Amino acid sequence: MRLPRCFSCPQSKYQRLFFVFLLVYVFSGCASVKEAGRGFLGISTKVLEEGLPNAKKEVFAIDMDSCYEKAKSALIENHAYIYAEKLSPRMIAVYLSVKDIVPVDDTDYMDDTTPVGLFFSVKQPNQTLVEVSSPSMYAKETIAKAVFGAMKQYIVKKDITERKIDAQAENLGK
Repeated sequence: MRLPRCFSCPQSKYQRLFFVFLLVYVFSGCASVKEAGRGFLGISTKVLEEGLPNAKKEVFAIDMDSCYEKAKSALIENHAYIYAEKLSPRMIAVYLSVKDIVPVDDTDYMDDTTPVGLFFSVKQPNQTLVEVSSPSMYAKETIAKAVFGAMKQYIVKKDITERKIDAQAENLGK
């Protein structure tokens, strides 16, 4: 039994071959196709990865998981919109959301579509390198200040807590 010829079915041998190659190309997982799709959707991190050589960098005496969670909470506190997270390499990509100059109420924010990426890597056990990358110097500085400040506060609180625990242990030993 012969199927009816339809407009959507490739008719000639060359059309079928072209159609197969097109399907293979689209579904092959080519990075350029994936990245183009991410760019179209507004969730690409390529520009952030390319900006890493010019990133603001700082090493913190915190394990990577704690550092990642502290940075994420600092971003949320500063009303940054997290649009991508990757586990390998460990990173968070955000868009800025800054308070309007004349806010109507506490939930009135102006969105900025400038992307900022935070990249995390282990330097040594309990030492994490945090890199803040963005095509905008202002966005990079703003996010770096907020995140690095939160990390430093966390380290100070952690040190104070550890000293109290050490002092209590010392007092119990006497």
